[in-house]
Amino acid sequence: MKIGELTETIAEQRKLWAGLNDPDRSIGTLDAVIFGIAYDGGVSFRGGAAKGPQSVREITYTISKTTEHLESLDGFRIRDLGDFHGEDRNEIFEDVRSLVENLVKKKQFFTMIGGDHSTTIPVLQGIDRAIGEEFGIIHIDAHLDLCDKMDGDPLSHGSTQRRALELNHIAGLKNMMFLGIRSIEDQEYDFLKGQQSSIITAYQMNQMGVEKVLEKVYEKMKEFRQVYVTIDIDALDPGFAAGTGTPQFGGLNSRQLLDLLMGIFKLPILGFDVVEIAPELDPANTASFAGRKIITECFGHHWRKKNRA
Repeated sequence: MKIGELTETIAEQRKLWAGLNDPDRSIGTLDAVIFGIAYDGGVSFRGGAAKGPQSVREITYTISKTTEHLESLDGFRIRDLGDFHGEDRNEIFEDVRSLVENLVKKKQFFTMIGGDHSTTIPVLQGIDRAIGEEFGIIHIDAHLDLCDKMDGDPLSHGSTQRRALELNHIAGLKNMMFLGIRSIEDQEYDFLKGQQSSIITAYQMNQMGVEKVLEKVYEKMKEFRQVYVTIDIDALDPGFAAGTGTPQFGGLNSRQLLDLLMGIFKLPILGFDVVEIAPELDPANTASFAGRKIITECFGHHWRKKNRA
């Protein structure tokens, strides 16, 4: 398993993630493991997401170890492993698969920071290797990512869930729920014809309200004992997260997304990711700040559930 070392000194590493990062703890003894995949070679439009993991990490020094619900995360044990990076996609993805397989087998909750959305592909493959039953996927995104190929690439950022459909423990679209969607490619439109799918568009979410959406999510995911959540930052309207490669107007607002995630984390979530943060496309760095908030609030949801178990 190859992963880049954090560039920070040990003293600096301990200040990461509101001072909750503990570089000495071993996998299996932590409340969350974090790693990044600094790769954006799967994009079909604008790049820059390879710099997302470090951009998010750099703005975790000064935050308090509390949630927006005024709860303390003191005692929440995190280890940031650093970032996978390099030029050889096959090598990076295999290393990611191996890490995730190990994490899931040890029942270690984890967070991945992308990278473009293709970086979710090896994460899902690693989960598939590790478990012996079907699992659920909640895909929060402006896009479906059900393209077989984009620009001839079957591992593109638009093919994430199409590749997931090939996994041993994903029986079909019945294992997936798509939230916040407001764009569809021609090939996705053709692929979905005649198939039952669970898609709630951004428009429908706005009309329904988060509580009704969550009712649909719970009904869809109730049969799975393990669920993975993948969050493309472009699920948010670009007014809330401008720094992303393929922004789509008319997305979720920050309150909708945070409330949605709070409800989703009542499910048995084994891990989650936040992808497609491209800091250089956003002088105000709003996408990085949004990603940081999403991650720390999800830590809070996981911590709350764990403490109440």
